[in-house]
Amino acid sequence: MDVSGILEEHKNRFKSVQVDRLIPVEHDLGLLASFDINMLDENKLRASQKKRDAYLKELSREGAQLLVNELFSQPTAVDEDSVYAMLPKVTSTLPREKPLPKVKPMTRWEKFAKLKGIDQRKKSRMVFDENTDEWRPRFGYKGVNNDGLNQWLIEVPGNADQYADQYE
Repeated sequence: MDVSGILEEHKNRFKSVQVDRLIPVEHDLGLLASFDINMLDENKLRASQKKRDAYLKELSREGAQLLVNELFSQPTAVDEDSVYAMLPKVTSTLPREKPLPKVKPMTRWEKFAKLKGIDQRKKSRMVFDENTDEWRPRFGYKGVNNDGLNQWLIEVPGNADQYADQYE
């Protein structure tokens, strides 16, 4: 029983991991990036949609294969359940899409506050109420500022007008 034909067919089904380029590809493994400056075949790019897609797919596969080959050539570290590649430092700098923002000039109030030494401090939302011995919100529902408004009945002082609104 000769299985060499089956093995050859199985081998031809998968692409080779060796990729040859006319100009070597630059890799920046710190960014996990490859920079390929090889020329593209214009005839294949101008061909029909199907052939162009197949050509671009092949180029992408080869580029990814080159990057993976470089990753597997890096030193590794073994953890309890994984193997990690030790990536080198970033070698290329990527440009920003937009320029750095300009420093905003200080407002008149900021200049004055800096000159006088005024600090900008936020008040905390919760305040300790000593009457009830609990923390309550400074404003809003069950707030400390609503203590006088919760009384349903206010006694009219003896010397006040009995027809005047005492809630104002």
